[in-house]
Amino acid sequence: MLGARSGVESALSFEPPLQSVITAIRSIIASRELIAILVWRNITVRYKQAYLGIGWAIFRPFALMLVFTLVRSLVGIPSGNVPYPVLAFAALMPWMFFQESASEGVLSVVANSALIRKIYFPREIFPITGIMTKLVELGINALILAALMAWFGVLPSAQIFWAPAIIIYTMLASLTIALAGAALNVYYRDVGTALPVLLSLLMYASPVIYPLDLVKDKLLVQRAAGEWSDVLYTVYMLNPLAGIIDSFQNVVLRGLPPDFHALIPGAILVAIALPISYFYFKRAESYFADVI
Repeated sequence: MLGARSGVESALSFEPPLQSVITAIRSIIASRELIAILVWRNITVRYKQAYLGIGWAIFRPFALMLVFTLVRSLVGIPSGNVPYPVLAFAALMPWMFFQESASEGVLSVVANSALIRKIYFPREIFPITGIMTKLVELGINALILAALMAWFGVLPSAQIFWAPAIIIYTMLASLTIALAGAALNVYYRDVGTALPVLLSLLMYASPVIYPLDLVKDKLLVQRAAGEWSDVLYTVYMLNPLAGIIDSFQNVVLRGLPPDFHALIPGAILVAIALPISYFYFKRAESYFADVI
């Protein structure tokens, strides 16, 4: 346990040079074939013995969409000119990708302990692999969203070409949590158990069930929180998923460009937190083989 604590403590005090970042990026690029192999292994293992197979990737967002639609019929959540089922599914796509890829990334190092003990390669490959695995499910859900849009007569515009950039941003937000969480989970296994619960709670602080315009109206127009309205709105927008979900809905469904005012607060937080998370992971990884 002493080794674990020393690993955590030493990981909190460092100033890595820029050269180490460049070297790490080159090492990850050089390991792209290994990443592809691990991604394929994760996919086949996950669904090989499941009766519904890849159908589970469709069932959860579709079931949640139906539940949200039922709730909306009772409480009256506005959806603008977009049918609510399509709006809800478009919100669930980036949200579930973020939640599940972050959770997968946090568990990835411990799940691959046998490989860590045998050979050395960049350990950040494991959280990255966890995120890349979820891209497959995201692609399947994109096909379901396209079918829903066709059913409800929602036509995309040229703004949809912003969608890949928004997904990449979502991947970076997931990686921010996955790297630090994976390192902590080696020493404290409760992290891997607690994170999915915490992320599930975060869904209610993200515009998944309700649109971001409703939050703006309540806090900035109606001043529902009084003098604290501006502060609460700023804190709300620090959640990267607020801008991600709203912008994804804009470019895919509403024919609008991304709302950069909504994206910037969360992007600043990710830009600060991701390097810290990465360097913490790199310092902690030298103790993985001893602790895991």
